[in-house]
Amino acid sequence: MLYQALLDPEALESWLAPPGARLRVEKLDAQPGGAFRFVLTFDTYKGKSGANTDVITGHFITLTPGELVLSEGDFTTDDPDFEGAMRTGWHFQPVPGGTRVQVVAENVPPGISAEDHEAGLSASLANLARFVEQT
Repeated sequence: MLYQALLDPEALESWLAPPGARLRVEKLDAQPGGAFRFVLTFDTYKGKSGANTDVITGHFITLTPGELVLSEGDFTTDDPDFEGAMRTGWHFQPVPGGTRVQVVAENVPPGISAEDHEAGLSASLANLARFVEQT
C-alpha cells in the first residue's frame, strides 16, 4: 500500500502536498526511466516556478516493489538557487507492527533551507501515514 501510494496519481494528489498546498499530477509513468511532472499550488507561499507554484519534472531511477522508489527531479525555475536535479529515495522496511518509511534526499538545491526541507518531508510523511490508515 505504501509503495503504491507513491506511484498512483490520485493517491499522490491526496497526500503528498504539505499543508497550504495542492498537488496536481500532470504526468506519471511509473517505470524505471519513466517521466513525471507535478505542479504544486500554494495558498500563500511564493513558488519557485511562478507566483504561487512549483513545477517539478523528473524521472524514476529505481522501482523495487515494496522496498524503494528512487527518483530524480528538477524545479522549473529561473532562480539558480533552486536549480539542479534532486534525488529522492523512499525506502520501506517491514518492522513489527507496520512499516518503517525513510526518505533520503540528495542534492537539495541551496535555496531550500534544511529546516524548510525537513518540515516539508515531515508533513508529507504524516500525510502518507493518515492516507494509509484511512484506506
